[in-house]
Amino acid sequence: MSGALQRGVRLGVDVGKARVGLAASDPDGILATPVKTLRRDLKKGFDRRLIVREALERAAVVVYVGYPVNMQGRSTESTEDAHRYAQDLAAELLAAGSPARVHLVDERLSTVTAHRQLHEAGRGSRTHREVVDQVAAVQILEQALNMQQSLQRDAGRPVLVPAPEGPEGEDGTRGRPDS
Repeated sequence: MSGALQRGVRLGVDVGKARVGLAASDPDGILATPVKTLRRDLKKGFDRRLIVREALERAAVVVYVGYPVNMQGRSTESTEDAHRYAQDLAAELLAAGSPARVHLVDERLSTVTAHRQLHEAGRGSRTHREVVDQVAAVQILEQALNMQQSLQRDAGRPVLVPAPEGPEGEDGTRGRPDS
């Protein structure tokens, strides 16, 4: 939905090499809360299927995936990995019948901030691993929610997904191009 904010749950996803953090907002986009940490399944994508299930159960309208560019704003190996993950997630959401769109949002320092918050809360660094990805996902989602309130539209870059049957747009895609 371009130009206007659609009411509904938004999910935040922090993609890591070993784990994926998941957070969710309330339908009004006011509060972001941690949901769970998923083990990353590079072969079968079970983690993405769990996110799709969560999106369907919560009737999510947007899924924000963290886009980890470096401090100069350039792509890294992790950036490309997150982009592929977002594309695969968008295709799986579409195939499952979810109306949720996937957007990439700049997530510079989200994990660093998450570690700092956990440390300040008195959580030992040994136990960070269990929840740091969830806290990073909350950071990503909070940033996206703040941006969307400021812009009065969904934040980030939409991820382009080819339409499965027949064109929905002139170019046969759902959503806007992710340039």
